[in-house]
Amino acid sequence: MCAFFDPPEPRRVSPGEYPVWDQALALLNRDLAVTLPRLEPLRLQALPPYDEGESEYVYVALANGEWHGSHLDPHAQDSPASALASVADAAQETVTERLWQAWPLCPEHGLGMHVREDAEERLSWWCAGERLRHGTAHVHAAVGALDAPGT
Repeated sequence: MCAFFDPPEPRRVSPGEYPVWDQALALLNRDLAVTLPRLEPLRLQALPPYDEGESEYVYVALANGEWHGSHLDPHAQDSPASALASVADAAQETVTERLWQAWPLCPEHGLGMHVREDAEERLSWWCAGERLRHGTAHVHAAVGALDAPGT
């Protein structure tokens, strides 16, 4: 338990502590390596709880330990799909806010993509694309399957 005036020290989460989030982060790091090859892989960072009985707060951080946004919801570990959606949102928030750039970008439209469930019920990178011109949105690739720099 930490006092309000005593900020807790973050710690690097060891591999295997949160296996479902580790798997989700591995997929995101594949996409990161393809789209932003100059960046080191994202990692999980944790803060101790403020109150007894709570679980620690886990964040998706840059390799240097910086993160932005809300912690991962512990219930997001209940299924691989919810873990992937949660980790993808957190990764995007950290990359966007810490590096001041949208990620990942649709190669066709240059817009930031977001994770959505596609027709095959898998999580994919989705682009609003042509909706700006009254067209349709499109799925670009499954999460973990981006294939070219700049995508």
